[in-house]
Amino acid sequence: MVDPKHLLLFILLLGTAQATAQIGQRFPSEREVVKDPVTGHELIFLTGNGGGDSKIYPTHNQWTSDGKWLIFRSDRVAGEAMAVNEQTGNMVQVTEGGYAGMLTVARQSMQLYVMRAGAQENTDGTMEVVAVDLDRLFTDSEAGDLQDAETYQRVIGVIPESWGAHSDMALDADEKVIYFRTGSEHAAGYLPEGTVLEEDFGPRGMGAGPGGIGQLDIASGELSHVVSVPFQVGHVQTNPWVPGQIVFSWETGGKSPQRTWIVNADGSGLAPLYPEADYEWVTHEAVIGPDEVAFAIMGHREIGGGAADGPGQETEWGPSGTRAKPSGLGILTISTGEMRIAGQTEEGSGLWHVHGSPDGRFAVGDDFSRSLYLIDRATREMMLLSTGHLTTAADHPHPTFSPDGTKIEIQSAMRSDDGRRMSICVIPVPAEWLSR
Repeated sequence: MVDPKHLLLFILLLGTAQATAQIGQRFPSEREVVKDPVTGHELIFLTGNGGGDSKIYPTHNQWTSDGKWLIFRSDRVAGEAMAVNEQTGNMVQVTEGGYAGMLTVARQSMQLYVMRAGAQENTDGTMEVVAVDLDRLFTDSEAGDLQDAETYQRVIGVIPESWGAHSDMALDADEKVIYFRTGSEHAAGYLPEGTVLEEDFGPRGMGAGPGGIGQLDIASGELSHVVSVPFQVGHVQTNPWVPGQIVFSWETGGKSPQRTWIVNADGSGLAPLYPEADYEWVTHEAVIGPDEVAFAIMGHREIGGGAADGPGQETEWGPSGTRAKPSGLGILTISTGEMRIAGQTEEGSGLWHVHGSPDGRFAVGDDFSRSLYLIDRATREMMLLSTGHLTTAADHPHPTFSPDGTKIEIQSAMRSDDGRRMSICVIPVPAEWLSR
């Protein structure tokens, strides 16, 4: 027989746990401005060292449409997303009920889109796409007048298990459609008869096809297929300035035979975005402007196959990734296919995760040492912007420019107690560069 006192304690604890997981709950500011001890540049840490935070991937928007909040992942409330006000440092929980994978922040409206498993009684792989009304949520949270989760979250579509939907998703430029990665079985049904499927490439057991992309109409919830390809799809992203333009990758976990791809929302125009050579290790592509995509052409391996520090040294990757050929931060003009290398470090791994300002003025990249380099695209000048973000960190810095091109968001373990847990950090572009 259950002790009534123990039962009461369990109910109270359960109620407390549910209450503390409520969407809209607020967390006090941890914001602190420090100087980089090496470069002297300003670092604005928006979260402290205890939250286990991580930013959205550079392929996607980070800031809300009003420019005031950054959306991020955190361990503060297990399985839920957070927002931090860039000026005040106040934090707000912005999901309830969990999410899977990509946090998709609208640029034109105060909306957040997430994918999650269907209702708890559904265990068949059905996925829901949920829209979060951030404007109302932030208003009610500040006023201390929170309503139930359904006031702020609404299911805009349900994706059946047969689609094999993955949470790798992206919002179209017109914010009417969401694209998402499908499972291999669904993708196979749309491949032309006789299509030869690609096998895994490299040592990680990844890359085999087929893969596919589907789309969800936000207003109606209608589903439709976009494209199938004979390889594993990854990093689905959109051009935020051009409706119906989708960029994605052949995902192998490293070097791909052909990394970058582009397709239109109606399935037309499927083609390699940057046709690469066997000796080129292309990775970490991101749409950075209306007609531009940035990516890294890696130079992290020794010529002749000698061992070097860092990831991606396995011989199974082939002859790519050395500095025997041009490497660095590549920027491709989508409409012409022309590519220029904006810059590269003189030594070390070379630039790794890259991005650029939408106005075309600046580019940024990190390297294996977790240092960050800023490039003036007009003059080709490159500066060490910040360093010391710890190679023991749980993830890489993943620098991403703000929509106005004046600052860069990263994730950093610089201030962590254990050398792993990361904080959300914003680095302003130095004033002397902005004033040029």
